[in-house]
Order: sequence, then structure tokens, then C-alpha cells
Amino acid sequence: MSKKLSSSVPTDREVVLGILNDSEDALNKLYIGYFPMVLQFILNNNGDEDDAKDVYQETIIILYNKIKTGEFELTSKLKTYIYSVSRRIWLKKLTQPGRKSSNIAEFEDIMAVETDVEVYEAKDLQFEKMGAALESLGEPCKTIIQDFYINNLSMQDISEKFGYTNTDNAKTQKYKCLQRLKKLFFQI
Repeated sequence: MSKKLSSSVPTDREVVLGILNDSEDALNKLYIGYFPMVLQFILNNNGDEDDAKDVYQETIIILYNKIKTGEFELTSKLKTYIYSVSRRIWLKKLTQPGRKSSNIAEFEDIMAVETDVEVYEAKDLQFEKMGAALESLGEPCKTIIQDFYINNLSMQDISEKFGYTNTDNAKTQKYKCLQRLKKLFFQI
């Protein structure tokens, strides 16, 4: 059972069927798969982890009730639906009395364009494309790019790891790899 929970994000269909069949596992996967996205949104917009937990709980209850009553119609990805509902709940909470400020205009700058669902989906798609391009890049380019940009290795470390005579040669190879990656990215 722990193996099932380790899979990152369930498919939209798995979640809907799981909720219809009263599957606790589906709800657990839903929490593991999408809570980090909501947490990040709340933290970036004047909230804390407890706020994020509350908002996420309300979002899941709304989703659960809509699925159970047959009112749920998925017109976008489930991820987008959860993000959108959570965002609406959080904006509503920011305007409630008792918060530090009840003036939503003060949060306009915080709630920048990046929070728009369409932009979020577009970024998600770009990350998927980049991942696919990186996977098809091949060696040693894939490792060089990952070592430099993800693992934060210095050009000296990369030069030594791959046996280049100096860092300039490693930089040249990295540049060529980036050009190949760019070409692959735009072909996908």
C-alpha cells in the first residue's frame, strides 16, 4: 500500500473513481499530489502553512461533495480545478474581517499575473516540454546541463568530472549542449 502512495499524482479519472468508491487512498494521493502547489500559492500570498491546510481542506470538501452529488464536470485538468478553487477560497479569506487587512486592493501586487490559472498551466506545460527535451538530449549533455543548472556544480567540477583539459573546454561543451537542448525544446 505504501508503494501506491509514493506515486506522485493520480490521474484525474483515478481520483474521481476513487472518491465515488469511498477510497481513502484516492484522497491521500490527492493530498500528496496537489497540496504542495496550494501551499506554495498561499505562502506566496500572505498566508502560512495552517492557512494552506485550511484552504486545501475546504477545496477537497468542495470537490468531494460535487463528485458525490454528480454535480462535478471536469472541464480542465483536476490540478487546474484545485488551484482555481483554492485561489478563490484564499482571496475570499483575505477580504474577511479579522485579517490583517480587509482591503483586497492591497493584495493586487501580490496576486500578480503568475497566479492566473492559464499562465500556471502554460508554465507547467513548458516544464514538461523541457523535461522531455532534456531526456532526449543524450549524454554527456544531459548530465552536464543537470550538473550545472540543477546540482549547482561549478565549471571546474564539471571539467574534472568529464575529463576536459580546462574549464573553457567545459564551458564550450555546455554552450553546445544548451544549443542542442534549445533546438530540441522548440521541436517538441
